[in-house]
Amino acid sequence: MKLYGLIGYPLGHSFSKKYFSEKFQREGLIDCRYELFPIPSIKDLPSVINSNPFLKGLNVTIPYKQQVLEYVTETTDPVKDIGAANTIKIVGDKLIAYNTDVIGFENSFIKKLKPAHKKALVLGTGGSSKAIQYVLKKLNINFLLVTRSHQPSPGIINYSMIDETIMNDYRVIINCTPVGMYPNDKEYPQLPYQFISEKHYLFDLIYKPEKTLFLKKGEQMGAVVQNGYEMLIIQAEESWKIWKED
Repeated sequence: MKLYGLIGYPLGHSFSKKYFSEKFQREGLIDCRYELFPIPSIKDLPSVINSNPFLKGLNVTIPYKQQVLEYVTETTDPVKDIGAANTIKIVGDKLIAYNTDVIGFENSFIKKLKPAHKKALVLGTGGSSKAIQYVLKKLNINFLLVTRSHQPSPGIINYSMIDETIMNDYRVIINCTPVGMYPNDKEYPQLPYQFISEKHYLFDLIYKPEKTLFLKKGEQMGAVVQNGYEMLIIQAEESWKIWKED
C-alpha cells in the first residue's frame, strides 16, 4: 500500500482527499490511498511520518508551507527561492520539498492576463503568497504586498493605505488569504471596491465557495475574475507526477 496525505490545520476546507481518492479509483490504483492529517502543530509531523511507514508523499497547506522546511532534508531550487513548500516526497529517510503552487498558479493565471495588467496587489504574506510573488517576478509584474498587521515598509502596505490612485495603478489583485473561504464566506478583503473597473483582474486562491464575495464585488464592477479551483487541480496533478517518479 502506498499512502499519501495532507498536513495542515484545520483541514475542513480541503478538497485533496476527495480529489485523490476519486483519481485513484478512476485510474485503478488500488494500492494507493490518501488521508488527511490535521496536526495542530508542525512539531507533530515526525509523529505522522513515524506512525505511517507506507507514507510516500504529503501535500502541505495552511499554516505550514513555511514551517515545514525545518523538517525536510532536501529542497528544490524554487523552494529555496520561495521559502515555502506545498509538496513533500518521502524517499526512505529523506523528505524532499517541492512547490507545485507555482505551476498551478502560473498556468491558471496567465489565461486571463492582458497587456495592461502590469502591476499587482498581493493580499497576504504567507506561504501561498510567496509562491505567487515568485511567479509575478518571473512574469515581470511589479507588486505590492498588502497586510492587516504589518507596519508599512518598502513593498508592503496596509489595507488602510489603498486609495483610488493605487487601485487605478494596480489593476491585478490576488487574494492569498483565507478571508472569504467557506464557512466564513460572508467575509471579504477590505478594499475600496468602488474603484475597480473592467480594466482589473481579480484572482482568488480560494475555490470554495466557487465565487467569493471578493470576486463577486469585482465582477459587479466589470472586472475579470478567476477562482483557485483550476490552480488546485494543476498543482495536485504536479504533486502526483513528483510522487510517482522513481
